[in-house]
Amino acid sequence: MRRGTRRGRCAALLTAAVAVSLGAAGCTAGPGAQDDGRASTAPVPERSHSAAPASGPVLAVKVDNVRAARPQTGLEDADVVYAEPVEAGLSRLMAIYATELPESVGPVRSARESDLELLGQFDRPVLAFSGAQSKLLPIIDKAPLRAEPASEDSDAYVRAGDRQAPHNLYLRPDELLGKPSGAAALTTGFTYGKAPAGGRAESSHTVRYPSASFAFTWSDSRDRWLVSMDGSPARTADGGRLAPATVVVQHVRVRESDFRDFRGSNSPYVESVGSGEAEVLRDGRVYDATWKRGAAEDGTTFTTGDGKPLNFAEGQVWVVFAGRS
Repeated sequence: MRRGTRRGRCAALLTAAVAVSLGAAGCTAGPGAQDDGRASTAPVPERSHSAAPASGPVLAVKVDNVRAARPQTGLEDADVVYAEPVEAGLSRLMAIYATELPESVGPVRSARESDLELLGQFDRPVLAFSGAQSKLLPIIDKAPLRAEPASEDSDAYVRAGDRQAPHNLYLRPDELLGKPSGAAALTTGFTYGKAPAGGRAESSHTVRYPSASFAFTWSDSRDRWLVSMDGSPARTADGGRLAPATVVVQHVRVRESDFRDFRGSNSPYVESVGSGEAEVLRDGRVYDATWKRGAAEDGTTFTTGDGKPLNFAEGQVWVVFAGRS
């Protein structure tokens, strides 16, 4: 499923800034959040990864992830959810849609510089975001993607009356893409299929940022990992549980960027190009892996200790970027 490289088209847009390492995020295994059984019998749709050609680009949506933004809308329909560190040790999500388009996604928040490097793996993706720092906007405009920031004259965005700004902006995906583009648009480099031999049984796994955390607890009844964020079960808008089939904890370099938020906090830059260690959680087991991404135009491969592809389980994938220790 890897796509050919386009190194000459956007390398200049993905330049490095100040090379200062941030504190690493910690990963621990432990009891985690318990399966409370709520919506535990709900069917989980399988996502097909057939070779049918893509009918268009993926949709990438920047999603708020502070407590005031929860429960989010539409995350359960994403093919891939990326979790990344942002200012003040908090987290933000990027949801990728190719096989399904929900009626609504949100709350939608602002873009970051490292989003451009991450999105380079897709063929001119549509990026939905609330806005960005004024110095970053020209860089986004020149990136190999279709930028769709929120604006007053856009029918794609609405404000919810039952939430306070800035946690009340929602996207109507069908206003940007008429229909899902298909699994072939997911040029992530991921492979799906039978689990490799080995691994170790693990009932829960936790990733910690300085001011945020993600916990994934295995549910035998759903054959999925139940998500908790900042110590609380992560729910859908209708009260169910967010429950991916595969969770990847990808250890990356996190450094300072050239940008700061309005409080003066530096915006972390997640380097998703390179190589390093990862843990892949599927089927109630954890597998040690090596990840590699040669350039921003490439997908990311995950391999076992003997160099063979490490297949993911069919279904939604969460990738949590954790700073290297």
